[in-house]
Amino acid sequence: MKEGFLFCVCQGTCPSFAKENAYEITNIVRKNFNVEFAAIHPQLCADDGDRFLRNLLKGTDIDVLYVAGCDPVMQKKMFKESFAAVGFDEKKLVGADVRNKTTEEVKMQISELIEKTRKEGIK
Repeated sequence: MKEGFLFCVCQGTCPSFAKENAYEITNIVRKNFNVEFAAIHPQLCADDGDRFLRNLLKGTDIDVLYVAGCDPVMQKKMFKESFAAVGFDEKKLVGADVRNKTTEEVKMQISELIEKTRKEGIK
């Protein structure tokens, strides 16, 4: 299964991400889970975030896209047009709300999410 990981840091100025080290978390995912890519983006819901998603996912064979950031329901709504534009099935998105957590809490949450998804598949 091919997986990718994105960490959206809400411009890096949102107080709800103040206790997290996105670089450390992204590096842990990259090293421990052997994903196809791991990246940090400042604001996936902005226009340049749409372009980034379209360019990243165009013609991709990614089976699962993990996105750490805001509420997963909002992620689906915000990324819907970008996914549709490149034919990426939105069911492949596995979002994680990591707001107001510490680096350690997010590392644990993302690790558990990836392990669960690998074991059970996408729901």
